[in-house]
Amino acid sequence: MASSSSDQTFDVASLVEDYSLYRISQYVLVVLFIGFFLAPLETGLMTAFKTNRAVAETIPLMPPLAEGFTLDNMTFALDALSGAFFNSLFMAIPATIGSVLFGSMAAYGLTMVDWRGQLGVLVLFLVGIFLPYQAVLVPLARFWNNIFPLASMVEPIFVALPILQSYHANLVPLIITHIAYGIPICTILFRSYYQGLPTSYVEAAKIDGASITKIYRRIILPISKPMFGVVFIYQFTQIYNEFLFAFTLITGSDTPEAVVTLILPAVGASTSGVDFGIRMSAAFLAALPTLIIYVAFAEQFAKGLKTDA
Repeated sequence: MASSSSDQTFDVASLVEDYSLYRISQYVLVVLFIGFFLAPLETGLMTAFKTNRAVAETIPLMPPLAEGFTLDNMTFALDALSGAFFNSLFMAIPATIGSVLFGSMAAYGLTMVDWRGQLGVLVLFLVGIFLPYQAVLVPLARFWNNIFPLASMVEPIFVALPILQSYHANLVPLIITHIAYGIPICTILFRSYYQGLPTSYVEAAKIDGASITKIYRRIILPISKPMFGVVFIYQFTQIYNEFLFAFTLITGSDTPEAVVTLILPAVGASTSGVDFGIRMSAAFLAALPTLIIYVAFAEQFAKGLKTDA
């Protein structure tokens, strides 16, 4: 009986210790930080479904009431961004795939293949990472517009395609620019991953007489899937949300080939002011592709980060 009483006292003491004031204060701080960082997101989401009158008369954090709720904001924003969505995806998807694939190849050549001049090429890749966008805007525009007008060269091909239009040819220089500018950072990310891989597979393949390309296709690519998820998410997010190159190479936001980042600042703006409901709806719609990419590659992303760590 005394033993049972002492056990109960020990359990109560352990419970009190586990839920001490220090631990409770930690939980409170975590909840406060979560609320602090999620409050802007919740405010934007509530604003996206409010009428102009509800936006002006209600607290931003409050959900819209019956008379203040509307879906017209989403409809208007979707109509304004529909063409830009296709343009952005047409530009971002091939640019991401190209930069990620070429970066993986370059990292393989700089890590697992011995050849003269590797260090110099690696230094060039490092310089390419730190080269600011602003330093290349003017040469970039002059190159694609005056020296090598690629858009006008490939325009007849786009005219013959069933889904694309002739103005989509203006996005080809932008795609190539993003591929070229994304290869250095993709190469460094893949190189850090390849340096942590065991070399026994590669050495065994070399002994069996496999070529460099066969080793890459049969061994390196299959075990690089987690890192492909990490780099693909990173690169797609960067390219999809990029503004300076698009603003430089595309003539304006009113052109049919304009991407989302060019059109988004003008959605909801008029001579009478800014319709914040429409603006917030457009912002949430514009973020959907990156959210879908994160969800689609979440498992590979987690594996890649764990392996890289």
